[in-house]
Amino acid sequence: MPTQTSSILDVNREKLVANLNADLAREYQAIIAYVVYSQVLKGAEYMSIAKELEAHAKEELQHAFMVAKQIDYLGGVPVTEPEAVQISDDPRALLRFDLENEAETILNYRKRVREADALGEYALAEQIRQILVQEQEHLIDLATALGEEAPNLSSTMRSGA
Repeated sequence: MPTQTSSILDVNREKLVANLNADLAREYQAIIAYVVYSQVLKGAEYMSIAKELEAHAKEELQHAFMVAKQIDYLGGVPVTEPEAVQISDDPRALLRFDLENEAETILNYRKRVREADALGEYALAEQIRQILVQEQEHLIDLATALGEEAPNLSSTMRSGA
């Protein structure tokens, strides 16, 4: 069977599977980070966000299932190893790690939507869009917990990321 390729984004099914597997490894990372961080955050000022991180972990697990299902649909095999999880004794550093990881995840999933659309995998693109909604909510929650505005990822997209 010939490989379907999109010349616009230089992506084919095999490359999309590889990219989705990288995303899946990041979902595993997020699950582990949220489980650990939600339990090690100490202090009254972190009680609310710790509870929120527990909810994030459950949502990330659903994302992992969705991504793994799409990898299987595309004929690939889902990876089993997570990306490395950063740890610190500083609660703000933990939240910063999560914020940066969510920003990167959002940018990656935006690329995945474009890749799936370019290959005519519109249902896959819609699945990723659903994940993006929750990832953006996570980003906002983390920025709020840090007392910051959510990062403007639109400008990052225009600059070629």
